[in-house]
Amino acid sequence: MDMRDFGFGPGLAGGLLMAFLMIGAAVYIYMALALQTIARKTNTKNDWLAWIPIANMVLLLEIARKPVWWLLLLVIPLVNVVISIVVWVGVAEARGKPSWWGLLMIVPGVNLIVPGYLAWGD
Repeated sequence: MDMRDFGFGPGLAGGLLMAFLMIGAAVYIYMALALQTIARKTNTKNDWLAWIPIANMVLLLEIARKPVWWLLLLVIPLVNVVISIVVWVGVAEARGKPSWWGLLMIVPGVNLIVPGYLAWGD
């Protein structure tokens, strides 16, 4: 018995993989554009770092006015959740928005809306 017996052929697997990659690329581009816009609006230099993995986290820390060594805290499980919230609260405050907008980054689905609001919301 193999996967074809259940209707899962190589075409379906390839299609699902392609859909997953396209959605991932779209989310990455959206987040990079939002972060770059937030950096520009907060007068943070090197806004182009938003497009480079890991460097975009350094940019996020600079926007939130947090020390760069916090990058190490972002790789520790469970600690990274707390630090991410603190950083996004700092980003919201840097944009002149209520700090609870940063707290919303822990809510699945809403965490896709928050960066856009902080970047392009008035």
